[in-house]
Amino acid sequence: MTLEQVYLLMIAAAATVLVSVAAARVATRVGIPVLLAYLGVGLLLGENGVGLRFDDAALAQALGTAALAMILVEGGLTTRFSDIRPVLAPATALATVGVLISVGVTALGAYLLLDVSWQLALLLGAVVSSTDAAAVFSVLRTLPLPRRLAGLVEAESGLNDAPTVILALAFSATGLTATSPLALLVQMIYQLGAGGAVGIAIGTAGVWFLRRLTLPASGLYPIATFACGILAFAAAGLAQASGFLAAYLAALILGNAHLAHRRATVSVAEGLGWIAQIGLFVMLGLLANPSELPSAVLPALAIGFVLLLLARPLSVLITLLPFRIPLREQLLLSWAGLRGAVPIVLATIPVVAGVDGSGQLFNIVFVLVVVFTLVQAPTLPGLAKRLRLSTAGLGPDLQVESAPLDAIDADLLHLNIEPGSRMHGVHIRELRLPPPAAITLVVRDGTAFVPEPDARLRHGDQLLVVTTPHVRERTERRLRAVAWAGRLAHWRGETGDPDGPAGPPVRTERVPAAPARHHRPPPTRNNHRPSSGQPAEHRRGRAVRCRTR
Repeated sequence: MTLEQVYLLMIAAAATVLVSVAAARVATRVGIPVLLAYLGVGLLLGENGVGLRFDDAALAQALGTAALAMILVEGGLTTRFSDIRPVLAPATALATVGVLISVGVTALGAYLLLDVSWQLALLLGAVVSSTDAAAVFSVLRTLPLPRRLAGLVEAESGLNDAPTVILALAFSATGLTATSPLALLVQMIYQLGAGGAVGIAIGTAGVWFLRRLTLPASGLYPIATFACGILAFAAAGLAQASGFLAAYLAALILGNAHLAHRRATVSVAEGLGWIAQIGLFVMLGLLANPSELPSAVLPALAIGFVLLLLARPLSVLITLLPFRIPLREQLLLSWAGLRGAVPIVLATIPVVAGVDGSGQLFNIVFVLVVVFTLVQAPTLPGLAKRLRLSTAGLGPDLQVESAPLDAIDADLLHLNIEPGSRMHGVHIRELRLPPPAAITLVVRDGTAFVPEPDARLRHGDQLLVVTTPHVRERTERRLRAVAWAGRLAHWRGETGDPDGPAGPPVRTERVPAAPARHHRPPPTRNNHRPSSGQPAEHRRGRAVRCRTR
């Protein structure tokens, strides 16, 4: 390759990234999921568009697998373990037992509706039964869902890639005769167990190493952290174990270890994750042949409806029976099983293996992902509101690279005061946020200002709230409580429990608070210590356990 060819390649790559970024902006404005914009860019660059020819399924599978590893590492580094720790058991059940139920139901539907062989039906079931981490992270992290529910969906999407990859490889290589179900189960247990062990070991070793490593530049720490996650993926792959599970677990450990320069690490990981998503979806768009897709529309719709209305709800309902998760949350979980790049990448496995009918299977999966992402992703916010699972406008975290925030390990929250919120008319001082949390900025009618303690909030205001990890949950609860019940939320028995119904009275009982583990900074000007006339829970700093009447 000559230097001029390198220049041309760099121009083409940079132009593709810029076009993809612009397409993502347009997609966001019109309400289309971003991943579809990237697929659209790939289709436009393909044979029926600009004319680029790309039909190497083996190369697409290899590059797609590497990109998925990067996406999972980014997801692990940006996931708070406190969010998923309470839901690890149901998430693991959904990622294993739930996947098997979904594969069986979808395969039966494909066999009966499409008149295909059992091997192809099982392959189709295995390929489309995995929820996509990239789609879930990009969509759900913009929704104001209860942290426990959002953590469950994110954890499932990070864990269920491994079983579906194992099933897709097994069905592609052997069909139904060469391997017994018991051997397949043993293989799955080994790959999941060994992959989990490799991920935990490398993640733990990475934490130990990075805490003792002194580097000449702060920018090297994010690179070293991300490299540990990739190392876990590759090491597990060499051991014939699940690299996806290893990468996610290693990154999860590294991301929650309070290492130096965490915010820089998160920023770098998000940038690499976006690059991986753009490259992956554009490449998959190039791999697809638009002229062959129309014939796959009806089969894709048939299998998609079986998956969305039967297989996914049954897998959620049966798997979560022992965990007593409310029915409305199960309904949202059933609808939130988003598909994205993972099924399309898995669909290349039978193509590379030369399975009969694998080309049509790839087209079916491609159309299914596009159509049902358009159906599910835009309707999730409305469904969450109808099920009363939307948490009062509390938006996603704003990751800000700022030395003062790093010094106190602070988080920056974004709050919208929506129409109907009882926070309207409340003074800043009446919020009584736990110190050192503070309202630092109010955006009203396009104008930003620093609020005084006696400033009155209005509908449509956007608030920036600075808090620290050890009071973040209390801050969010207090904001929800005031949004649901107004300035007298505590006296009305409202605690802002994100997993409870919004608004009804609750009876509270005091329990001894755990010993403080952090030094409490002095109160800020916007957060005065509660006076003696305020509730005892605020004066004494006691924890509150809520019970619905």
